[in-house]
Order: sequence, then C-alpha cells, then structure tokens
Amino acid sequence: MTVVDEPLRVVPARLERWDDVALVLDGRAGAERGCWCQAWRGRDETAVRLDESRPETLRRQLARDDPPPGFIAYLGDEPVGWAGVSVRTTTPRLMGSRTIPRIDDRPVWSIGCFRIRVGHRRRGVATALLAAIVDAAKAAGAPGVEAYPIDPVGRRVDVGFAFVGIASMFDRAGFHRVVETDAHSAGLPRLLVRLDLPETEPHGGGASPS
Repeated sequence: MTVVDEPLRVVPARLERWDDVALVLDGRAGAERGCWCQAWRGRDETAVRLDESRPETLRRQLARDDPPPGFIAYLGDEPVGWAGVSVRTTTPRLMGSRTIPRIDDRPVWSIGCFRIRVGHRRRGVATALLAAIVDAAKAAGAPGVEAYPIDPVGRRVDVGFAFVGIASMFDRAGFHRVVETDAHSAGLPRLLVRLDLPETEPHGGGASPS
C-alpha cells in the first residue's frame, strides 16, 4: 500500500457536500447519467411516487437519511473516495434480492459500493472509508455492518467490477465470511461478510464525523 503524504479524512456525506459527492461519483450536479449510488439500493416508495431521477433521489437521501447514504474521503481538501451505505432492512433491492440472502432481520448497516477517484486508488482510501463506517455504526448503536465483496484470490480484477469491495480488506477489519451468495461481479461470487457490533445506546444520532 502506498503511503499518502497527508492523512485521509472521512466524513458522513450530507447535502452541503453535494458538489464533492458529484465529483467522486463522476457526475455533474444535476446530471442524469450514472449510477449515483442507487442501482444497488433499488427505488423506494418515495422515489417511485415522485418519479425521481437518480440524482434527485440521492439529494433527498443526503438531506434526510440517517445513517447518511454514504461517506466521503478527503485528502486535504480534495474529495477522493465514496462508500455507499444503507440500513439493510430499509433497502428495497437488498430486501427483495434473490441472489444475496437475508441471514436475519437485524437492521445492520449495509455497504453497497466503493468509488475511488482515478489517481487515488491503491492508497488506502477504501480501508479508511470502511474504518470510518464501522466507527460511525458503533456510535449509532447499529447491531452490525454487512457487505458483499468478491475474493479475487490473487487475480487482478478490473476496477469497474471491484466496486463491491475486496474480501481481504474486510477480513483485516475483523469481518467474518458468512456465506457465498449467488450474486457475481467480475465472474466471481460475491460473499456476504458481517461484523457484529456490541449493542449500545446510540450517541448523538445515526452517524458522526470521523
């Protein structure tokens, strides 16, 4: 892993950081194209009722959701990475998934994706995002954190398929591999990994800056 010159800073993504979020997600504020961290979530009832575009849905989530829909990493003042987060039990696509099993009904935080800007990959950004999400989940009293990465087993994987995360990063963070799912990325099965957290009372809301 390359050592960065400045410490990485990770904070919850809120509406006031919209321009930074748009930059990391390779979009423009208001642009219609792109995933906008919505494909893995599925459309909720509000998005359907209002016939929202993906950017509109993300803006609503940034303004209201707790936990926030993602965390953003900065190197100095430059936004360099994003990780999408949701509570599994309120995430339509995960709840209705035929390929990623629901192993219980606990409202764990789910990590759906990572997006690291070109020029900042392989520099520990995803690891910093993961650590910050775990810390925020603990502070919020979440029962656990879940993700659905792949294990390349030494094989080089195109970054476009590695957005789900690499299993070894979760191994190092203390997650355990629960089950191999029927979902795939880069031709590899996605794993369901889980870090169970001690049940505590939340401290000051759903997430806190790291």
